[in-house]
Amino acid sequence: MITVEEALAHLFSLVRPLGSEIVPLSAAVGRVLAKDAIARRDQPPFAASAMDGYAVRQSDVATGATLQVIGEAAAGHGFDGSVAAGQTVRIFTGAPVPDGADRVIIQEDVTRAGDQITLGENLSKGPHIRPAGADFESGDHIEAPRLLTPSDIALLASMNLAEITVARQPNVALISTGDELVMPGEDPGPDQIIASNTFGLKALLEQHGARARILPIARDNRPSLEAAFALAEGADLVITIGGASVGDHDLVGQVAADLGVEQAFYKVRMRPGKPLMAGRMGAAAMVGLPGNPVSAMVCGHVFLRPMLRAMLGLGPAAVPRHTARLAVDLGENGPREHYMRADVQDGTIRPENSQDSALLTVLAHANALMIRPPDDGPRKAGEQIDYIAL
Repeated sequence: MITVEEALAHLFSLVRPLGSEIVPLSAAVGRVLAKDAIARRDQPPFAASAMDGYAVRQSDVATGATLQVIGEAAAGHGFDGSVAAGQTVRIFTGAPVPDGADRVIIQEDVTRAGDQITLGENLSKGPHIRPAGADFESGDHIEAPRLLTPSDIALLASMNLAEITVARQPNVALISTGDELVMPGEDPGPDQIIASNTFGLKALLEQHGARARILPIARDNRPSLEAAFALAEGADLVITIGGASVGDHDLVGQVAADLGVEQAFYKVRMRPGKPLMAGRMGAAAMVGLPGNPVSAMVCGHVFLRPMLRAMLGLGPAAVPRHTARLAVDLGENGPREHYMRADVQDGTIRPENSQDSALLTVLAHANALMIRPPDDGPRKAGEQIDYIAL
């Protein structure tokens, strides 16, 4: 068996960035910017008022000063003229500051009578003007690679970019295997269960940037497995679930080898998730996950998420680890790295009572995977321990 770190190194060697495509900005959130985005204008494109009030010349500002109102400036409708000494323009937030003005007096500091205003006492500090280009200037960059958030989309829109270049989404084919499986909504026989893993993994993969397709369940015979692999043609990553052990009915490794898969490794020193295999299937990477529901999902977080990031051009790196204080004492760990379902609240982590790898209710309740190193000794409540956020 190899370590989790060694398995990740092998998996990274099987994948590479997938190139790029141009998409409308409206479809770019959650995608990875693949080419620097360059602003096409200044923001603001002109000196703009930050408040509702009156645009004036600084040299005219004095308590009790009286100024003549010569016009109005609103957002989208600037004043076509300039402000001379003794003059002012009524202005609203976001409007261009007229030529000649270099300060905005807020409306609360002004008394108006007809076309004249009088400045009050204790004037608020100015100038209440946002300079042209204060946010960004034409030619400024957002550097790639970058996972785009809603805030990024707003910024890109203000840069006047209607479309951007993003990393191509990995095309992932998911194959559940086993005579015991039926799809959700079907009526299982007395010896059958629902194929839950495929749907959980599809959701996880798509949450982290992939396009995943669920292929028909492959039964425990060669023709069915071969047909499933044929349907996976064109995928960048092929994931099988179940059938990766060494039992009489676990045929995935045998059939994959007969189809030319170059196996990189088999079995990882971790729990849950030991019976994991990987290799190359032509142009695609292939990962064989264990069939236990929790094992498959844990491997999805530990291995598939980093693979997707590498394929999206974000670089090869393990899922970030965080630390929290243990809420309870723990006994010693065994020889395998243990990813324990746990709950983190206010900086404290508590492992779930059951760690049975078949219990999806426990996984659904957890918000973290607490990590016990191999042969980790007993731990006391209050000690710091690593975890992965779910």
